[in-house]
Amino acid sequence: MGKKEVLPRLKGPADLKGLSSEDLDLLCGEIRQRIIEATAVNGGHVGPNLGVVELTIALHLAFDTPKDSFFWDVSHQGYVHKLLTGRNDERFDKIRKSGGLSGFLSREESAHDAFGAGHAGTALSSALGKCLARDLNDGDEHVVAIAGDAAFTCGITLEALNNIACSTKKFILVLNDNEWSIAKNVGAFSKYFNELITNPVYSRLHKDAGNILSKIPGGDALIKFISKAKRDTKELIAPSSIFEKLGIRYLGPIDGHDVKGMVSFFEFAKTSDEPIVLHLLTQKGKGFPVALEEPEKWHGSGPFDLDTGTPKQSPQGSPPKYQDVFGECLAGLAKDDERIVGITAAMPSGTGLDLLEREIPDRFFDVGIAEEHAVLMAAGLATGNMLPVCAIYSTFLQRAYDPIIHDVCLQNLPVTFCLDRAGLSPNDGPTHHGLFDLSYLRCIPNAIIMQPKDEDELQDMIATGIRSGSPAFVRYPRGEGRGVERKETPVPIEIGKAELLRDGSDCSIWALGGFVDLAVEIATKLEATHRLNCSVVNARFVKPIDEALLLSHARNHGSIITFEDNVLAGGFGSAVLETLERQGIRLPVKRFGWPDQFVEHGDSVSSLRQAHGLDEDRIMAEIERFLDLKRHSASSLIA
Repeated sequence: MGKKEVLPRLKGPADLKGLSSEDLDLLCGEIRQRIIEATAVNGGHVGPNLGVVELTIALHLAFDTPKDSFFWDVSHQGYVHKLLTGRNDERFDKIRKSGGLSGFLSREESAHDAFGAGHAGTALSSALGKCLARDLNDGDEHVVAIAGDAAFTCGITLEALNNIACSTKKFILVLNDNEWSIAKNVGAFSKYFNELITNPVYSRLHKDAGNILSKIPGGDALIKFISKAKRDTKELIAPSSIFEKLGIRYLGPIDGHDVKGMVSFFEFAKTSDEPIVLHLLTQKGKGFPVALEEPEKWHGSGPFDLDTGTPKQSPQGSPPKYQDVFGECLAGLAKDDERIVGITAAMPSGTGLDLLEREIPDRFFDVGIAEEHAVLMAAGLATGNMLPVCAIYSTFLQRAYDPIIHDVCLQNLPVTFCLDRAGLSPNDGPTHHGLFDLSYLRCIPNAIIMQPKDEDELQDMIATGIRSGSPAFVRYPRGEGRGVERKETPVPIEIGKAELLRDGSDCSIWALGGFVDLAVEIATKLEATHRLNCSVVNARFVKPIDEALLLSHARNHGSIITFEDNVLAGGFGSAVLETLERQGIRLPVKRFGWPDQFVEHGDSVSSLRQAHGLDEDRIMAEIERFLDLKRHSASSLIA
C-alpha cells in the first residue's frame, strides 16, 4: 500500500476540519517537505515558514477565512497559508519566479490574503483598522494579527499597541516568538520576552491552563478564572505583563508546535471580551536540521541542494557581492578613523556590516527593525563628532523619510547612507524593489546622491560620503559586482564630477550604475550601424549633477539620452531635464527607466528588464525611433 498523502487532497482550509490527529501530523511533514523542495529550486524564506507549519494549520482549524482575517506581519512566512488556501499547484512550484506565486501575501493573489505586506511592523495597525471597520459595520468576524517577536522592535507595532485596548474589545494578537528576525533579536523587548518565557509563575499558570483545557470539560470557564487570577495577583506573585498594562489580556507561553493545544487557545480567544495576546513559542527552521543550526543564514536562502542543504554557490572566481565590498571597505576605513561607526536595522549580514561587528564590535550598532530610530540615532552621533554610516536597504529606508529630511539634511549633518538593493530585488518583487530612492531623495536640500558603475567606484564613493561633511547617499544593486580590480585604498571623488567614458559629438548618453556598460554597448552599435559618434558619461552623481559637463554636451550634441535604475518620475532623467530648463536650453532628451507602476517579481533582473522594455534590443529600437535613424538610413540609401 502506498504512503497516505494528505496535502494533495486539500482544496481549501475547510478540508482541514475533518482530519484526524494522525492526518494532521502527516500534513505537517508533507507541508515542510513541499516548502523545502520548492525553495531548494527557487530560494526563499525557508526558516520562517518551517517554523509556522503547526501554527498556520491551527489558525485555519479555529477560524474561517476569508470571512475571518489573518494579518501576517511581513508575510514572508505565508507559504503554509498559501498551500492551505488553494495554491498548492504549479504556481507554488515557481514561487518567487516569473509566473509563480509571490513570496509574500497579496490581496490580488487570493481572497484569503486579507492584507499584503513585505515590511515589518504592519500587522497590528492594519489589523486594528480592520477591527474598527468590523465594529462600525456591526460585524462578527474575527481578526487575527500574527507578528513575530522581532516586530516589537518596530515603532509602528508599539504605536498600535498603545491604541488597541482603547479602540476595540475584540482583537486577537498571536505573538510568534522564535527569538529571531533575520539576525538574532536585540534590545529590551527581546530580553523581556525571554523573561516571560522563563518566569516560573507565568510558565506554571500556562501549564495549569493547558492541563485544564485538555482534561476537564468546561475548560473555557476555568481558563477565564485562571487568567483573571493571574491579573488580580500579578503584583504579588509576578511582574505584570506589559500587554496587561496596555489593556490586553496575556496568555502564554504556549507551545507553537502543538496543533490541538493552539486550537483550544484560539477557540478561547474568540470568546474573549477584551483584546488578547497569545504568546507562542516556535522554532525557526523546524524539520530541517541545517536551518535549525543556522537560523540567520536560512531566514532567506538562495537555491540549495535538496539532500545536503548546501547552498548552490556561484561559479568559482565569481565577482564579490556589492554588500561584501561595502562591508570590507567600511571595516578598513573604520580601522583608520575611530570616528566611523556602522548602524544597521536588523540586517548585519544582509548589508555586509557583520564584518564590522566582528572586527570592531564597539562601533557596530544593530537597532532592530527600526529604521526611523536608526537614522535619528545616526543624527545624534553626528552631533557628537562621529561619522555614522547607516547601511539600510533602499526599500526599507523609505520608512525613515521624515528623519532624513527633518533631522539629518535640515541640519546638514555628516551621515552617510549606503542603500543596498537599489534597483531590482527580482525574486522578492514590488515590496523590495529599490526603484524610488532617487526620486524621494533628490528633492531634499543638502543631500549628495551617488551611484557607482562598479565595486571599485563603490569604495571611492563610500570614502567620498564619509569625508563630505554632509548627508551623503550611495546606492548600489543587489548581487555580484563586475569583477573589476579594486584599489587597496579608496580615493574620494570630487563631488559632482561625472566621468567621461567616450567622447563624441552627435548624441550624449548619460548613465548610472548598472546601465553604464549598456550605454557603452549602445554607443558602439550606433556608431557601427548608423555612423553616429556618441559620447558616453558615467554620471556618478545624481545630486549635485555635473552641470558644467551636461551644459557643454547640450551645446555640442544634438540630443541627450539618460539611463537609470529608478522610476522615471522625479529620477535622474528628470534632473537632466530640470537642469536644461533652468538654463533655458531646449534639446531633445530621451529617458530610460522604470515606468509609473509597481514592478512584479520575476526570475532575474534581465527578465524583468525585458518585460518592461529595458533590454538592449528594445532600447536600441527606441533610440532609433527617437533619433529618427530608420528614416535617415533609408534616405541615405536612396541618395
